[in-house]
Amino acid sequence: MPDLHKPAEIADLVESAGVVKANAPLHAVVMLSVLAGAFIAFGGAAYTMTLTGADAGFGPVRLLAGVAFSLGLILVIVGGAELFTGNALIVMAWVDRKVSSAALLRNWGVVWWGNLAGSLLLAGLVAQTGLLAGPFGETAAKIAAGKLALGPVELFARAILCNALVCLAVWLSFAATDAAGKILAIIFPITAFVALGFEHSVANMYLLAVGMLAGAPMDLPGAAANLVIATAGNIVGGAGGVALAYRFAFKPQIGG
Repeated sequence: MPDLHKPAEIADLVESAGVVKANAPLHAVVMLSVLAGAFIAFGGAAYTMTLTGADAGFGPVRLLAGVAFSLGLILVIVGGAELFTGNALIVMAWVDRKVSSAALLRNWGVVWWGNLAGSLLLAGLVAQTGLLAGPFGETAAKIAAGKLALGPVELFARAILCNALVCLAVWLSFAATDAAGKILAIIFPITAFVALGFEHSVANMYLLAVGMLAGAPMDLPGAAANLVIATAGNIVGGAGGVALAYRFAFKPQIGG
């Protein structure tokens, strides 16, 4: 077993994983997508606590908060779960006609709704802990209000850049052959997207919900619009910016 897979080998591994994901049994996809939503929510909760009591605008605290949020994707990748944003990489197998359009859309649809269910479940449980009654809740409300204040163009651009980094984190994790290597590969891209304030649709499922429970304005149409725009941007950034770019680069090696 090599210590590190080369980029062309990663492309093969990502494409093969996409085929497996697209053809997985429905009950498994549902359960693993709910878990992924909960895992990202755990990262979101750690991120919120890290920002509590600090100036969350700029500087080292945002870097530290990004490291805390990395917990979510670490749990998804190492623990095993189905995350909508990472599954944008299935497009690589779709372009090679190893996954049908129906299978791709089925996976994305089931996983997105499963992620939402897991995120809302964690938001509800966090609300029962008493944390939202204190400074943690104030921070959660500020985070949600800030996200709801973003304009559609700004939100879309941030979502594109976010999932480019998330899918690069997933891509790099395929290079590693052990858990420590996968964790290290995940931390830096995820920390970067959080520190830069980019928008992750699944993270927003939790952060908007828990923020509203903590006292942010209950703008349900605004939250829905945020998730739709963030989801579209995440697809562009992950499927186009990473999956199709690498598919084009390594076409001779992966059956093109």
